[in-house]
Amino acid sequence: MVSTPALTPKRLIIGISGASGVIYGVRLLEALKNQPVETHLVLTKTAEITLAHETDYKVKQVTAMATHVHSPTDMTASIASGSFKSIGMVIAPCSMRSLGEMASGVTTSLMTRAADVMLKERRRLVLLVRETPLTNVHLRNMLTLSEMGAIIAPPMPAFYSRPTRISDIVNHTVGRALDLFGFEAGLVKRWRSPE
Repeated sequence: MVSTPALTPKRLIIGISGASGVIYGVRLLEALKNQPVETHLVLTKTAEITLAHETDYKVKQVTAMATHVHSPTDMTASIASGSFKSIGMVIAPCSMRSLGEMASGVTTSLMTRAADVMLKERRRLVLLVRETPLTNVHLRNMLTLSEMGAIIAPPMPAFYSRPTRISDIVNHTVGRALDLFGFEAGLVKRWRSPE
């Protein structure tokens, strides 16, 4: 078996779509600031609108958290190519529109193109899908992407951690997403077996 050299530094692509729950993407960037990783952010135009509705963060504050920021319309960006080495990508939150584009393979933005690259290169793609209730089309698209190797990780609260604030729920979800890439950010209250 051929081993591939480790990336130095590690690179992780972060996509933030316009679905409700942009705080997941923001918190992800915050948590990665103290990690040995180079972050590449794609923030969609609808995500900017959702950011204003759901948080007090300004776009400049969010983009300042990333190592590199890519325009969602720049299909020539480095992350649009399989030759750009990365450990993977997280889309937090992931809208059903973005999910549908990825499932069909017809991508119209840099975010979904970068996700398509993750799939074709067999790299880790984690999707924090946000919608409820789900239609058959949503479920089929999730199954299609799961069969292609994506990890479907809806942001669902873990009540065994006894959250008392919204930030507790967000932190747990973000921490679990980071677990999938081997990052320990100290955000997860881990399940303990009975003594």
